[in-house]
Amino acid sequence: MTSPATPATPPAPAPELSLTADEARRMALRAQGLLGAPDRAAGVRGVLRHLGAVQLDTISVLARSHELVPYARLGAVGRTAVEEAYWSVGDGPGGGPTGFEYWSHAACVLPIEEWPHFAFRRRAYRARPQWYHDLADGAYETVIAQLRERGPLTATELGGAKNGGPWWDWSEAKVAVERALMYGEVVCTRRRGWKRVYDLAERAVPDTLLHDELDDAECLRRLVRLAGRSLGVATRADLADYHRLKAEQVDSVIADTGLVPVEVAGWGKPAWADPEALAAVSAKGGRHRTTLLSPFDSLIWDRARTERIFGFTHRLEAYVPKAKRVYGYFAMPLLSGGRLLGRVDPAREGRTLVARQVSLETPRAVAPMAAALREAAEWVGCDAVRVERVDRPELAAALTAALD
Repeated sequence: MTSPATPATPPAPAPELSLTADEARRMALRAQGLLGAPDRAAGVRGVLRHLGAVQLDTISVLARSHELVPYARLGAVGRTAVEEAYWSVGDGPGGGPTGFEYWSHAACVLPIEEWPHFAFRRRAYRARPQWYHDLADGAYETVIAQLRERGPLTATELGGAKNGGPWWDWSEAKVAVERALMYGEVVCTRRRGWKRVYDLAERAVPDTLLHDELDDAECLRRLVRLAGRSLGVATRADLADYHRLKAEQVDSVIADTGLVPVEVAGWGKPAWADPEALAAVSAKGGRHRTTLLSPFDSLIWDRARTERIFGFTHRLEAYVPKAKRVYGYFAMPLLSGGRLLGRVDPAREGRTLVARQVSLETPRAVAPMAAALREAAEWVGCDAVRVERVDRPELAAALTAALD
């Protein structure tokens, strides 16, 4: 039996413009909200809508990743305010919620306006004969009935999340409600103690958005267009990775997105740019944030793109055996002046922020690292910073002095 042939990659259109690597870097930073004055009036909600997806993750060191993303762009926003901005009711279309949780790049908070765009993915899930686990007859309907009668509930409140075994040994209620989430009959309306709170989509999603009317091609066209806007300039692989689409899905709609074919010096691959990003490409100056980035920040969540744009190799080592880690458990890259200048593996001990390991690319990273550590410490309620190790010992004294 022969396997189906892999679809051939269609030829890329001729580039309409040529960009330098530096122009592409600045476009990416501006598109990600890290170059230019922060929009404090729009706040965290504005960040969410601008990025189109904010990744969630269980790891919490300084804070959880979805808190670190707006912090990197806006500064010391209140952590309670971040949660309220993502999940609160009243600011969405028709008075609905600002965001919802669904599978995009990974598990992400998404702007509620994007609910219709994921109809293609909901349809694909519904078309599966099974979804990882079998379910007893009536289990799915029981969960839906409970939510209808009792209102928003966690899996624990629905009957328990686990069967008593490993974390993946889900209970029948958990399997059922997660299947309903994938199908779009249920929506995650917030996290409570890091547990998903589920509600019926018919109750949580505004009527104007609660539909699957867009066909697959239109869903894909809109998501690729939005990814291009959020990235500024991107290769085909970059566009696909943003919402975890297939390359051939991008190919099928790219010509209809309005993105402009370009070439970028040194990239060696066809690229597409957002027209608004191109309009601002000649703008000089602009405020650069000096900040620590979550490894799950959309500026750097794609390793290949990060290396191509910044010449910076970064890998999350939380799941690497301790003895094999190079930079630490949750190394956070340092962004300053539009460059990635180093990284730090942070921890907290009482009211002290501990920099377990600091890696500096160059001596000019010392002052920005000190500034970023001080700001981060203040944000999480620490009043002291202690450096345990610097990978370039000759810079340790300068870093300590800058912190003092």
